[in-house]
Amino acid sequence: MKIIAAIFACVVLLQATEKKKIGKVLEKRTITVVVTNVTSDVGNVNFALYTRETFMKLPVQTGSAKIKEGKSTVVFENVEIGEYAVVCYHDKNDNNTMDFESNGMPLEDYGASNNVINYGPPQYEDATFEVADKNVTLEIKF
Repeated sequence: MKIIAAIFACVVLLQATEKKKIGKVLEKRTITVVVTNVTSDVGNVNFALYTRETFMKLPVQTGSAKIKEGKSTVVFENVEIGEYAVVCYHDKNDNNTMDFESNGMPLEDYGASNNVINYGPPQYEDATFEVADKNVTLEIKF
């Protein structure tokens, strides 16, 4: 009888653990990012998803997408609920690096979530958005 009770307890514990795992999976979202005004279909658009702690350092996720008729789209999957920012650039020469002139001016177009235009690099506070109860779709313009 003790063995049956122990087995029953293990089954209940495993079911509770599986329900927690399923709940966590359901809490994850997708972020679809579309750049709508790429000046040419040459190269790719490279995208990076950041949190406040990782901004402009090590992205949470990255993506690269071809350009078709001036548009490029990437989807970040399994994103946890929270606050994020996206930065992207048109990698015209496919070297996976944003190129700059010797004076620091960018040679390739770039943008960030919320489309705030600054003189200088994107700022997290300007680009931040929330991932909450549903999937997110963003449009970025260079």
